[in-house]
Amino acid sequence: MNTDLEIASMHDSVDIVVTILKSLANTDRLLILCHLAKQELNVSQIEEITQINQPTLSQQLMMLRKSDVVSTRRDGKQIFYSIKDEKLVHVLNTLYQLYCPKNLI
Repeated sequence: MNTDLEIASMHDSVDIVVTILKSLANTDRLLILCHLAKQELNVSQIEEITQINQPTLSQQLMMLRKSDVVSTRRDGKQIFYSIKDEKLVHVLNTLYQLYCPKNLI
């Protein structure tokens, strides 16, 4: 396998990459992020789409906020979530192309 990795230059970014990979290393968080890659969603929409129950969803959303991979905005009583960095959307799309069956969505 041929790669264009410049290992020495990765040193400065390694902490950021580890944080992103940790955010993906949970089934619920990965599912949430996949939906957020498509569009901004509020908590109720995330709960409905993912079927993750409220206590678990709140915990996972808190972890995503703490990892600094999502942005939030408030509109009245609703909190909307979106992916903070477009690079993460690219990572999610790459994972989808590599590992998801063609006819899932």
